[in-house]
Amino acid sequence: MPKTVRFHELGGPEVLRVEEVPVGDPGPEELAIRVDAIGLNRAESLFRSGHYIEDVREFPARLGYEAAGVVEAIGPGVTGFEVGQSISVVPAFSLNDYGVYAERALVPAAAVLRRAEEIDAIQGAAVWMPYVTAYGALVEVGGLRPGDTVLLTAAASSVGLAAIQIALRVGAVPIATTRNPAKRAALLEAGAAEVIVTGEEDVVRRVRELTGGRGAEFVFDAVAGPGVVDLARVVAPGGTLFLYGALSGEPTPYPGFQLGMPALNIRTYTLGETTRDAERLRRAEAFVTSGLRTGAFRPVVDRVFHGLDEIPEAHRYLEASGQVGKIVVTVDHDGPA
Repeated sequence: MPKTVRFHELGGPEVLRVEEVPVGDPGPEELAIRVDAIGLNRAESLFRSGHYIEDVREFPARLGYEAAGVVEAIGPGVTGFEVGQSISVVPAFSLNDYGVYAERALVPAAAVLRRAEEIDAIQGAAVWMPYVTAYGALVEVGGLRPGDTVLLTAAASSVGLAAIQIALRVGAVPIATTRNPAKRAALLEAGAAEVIVTGEEDVVRRVRELTGGRGAEFVFDAVAGPGVVDLARVVAPGGTLFLYGALSGEPTPYPGFQLGMPALNIRTYTLGETTRDAERLRRAEAFVTSGLRTGAFRPVVDRVFHGLDEIPEAHRYLEASGQVGKIVVTVDHDGPA
């Protein structure tokens, strides 16, 4: 019987258990897949610990938004896929309904993208969430243009690194921020035009200096909390402050009134705005695939863990926040289901 990672209570990585769980046949608009590699996301850690935007509905609960693998069975009503086809799964569903921390899993066909043969499973599990998140906000919603400046917080994350590459491909200028000075060199190597180490430098002053006083057309923020007040100070006239994460865990004030700027463009962005809209996802897939084929996009994988048994340790590593890029877990297969 195939193995699946589940948890029976909220808590730290220690609550994760590898269990034998039957998969069953795919239902309408579903695919059954063999999972070869899993991309870890901060959302899964938050869901496991009870701090996610969505509460766990019932136990035992599953985890896993992102994976690469192969189609094993096709449910009624599904077209465009074949058994044996290489695919990637993108976050386009609730963790209360599906999860890909498993040897085999059922997933909604709408959350599955075809994976080119030249993209291996590790890359296939590392690419879509970061690139589609950054593309959806900056290009699809924001309309990023050549010459725009983009300020990126938590820039050493997989999303931040993808945003650097997307900005460069569009012809924009990515400025990265990080709390960890040890990550400066990696961010410059990744293509950041400048790196600001928060805590050591005044972000507002540096961005103003780097943009000739204009400010950044876009701020792409994964942290939220009180820091948004300073981030708002660097938004150029007509620019936008995107909040796509809340790593600070603190309340986030609306900065407009404190600054006397009630017309400030500030909005939240979630990946589901793109992955749950078929047309937006189609455009995102085309954009990212083109970048991969030309070599403009290179998914950054920080570390690979091997086997479902290592997922608790992979979660501990994720929560230590020392990584630069994506954390991936490969899945061992001893034989047929």
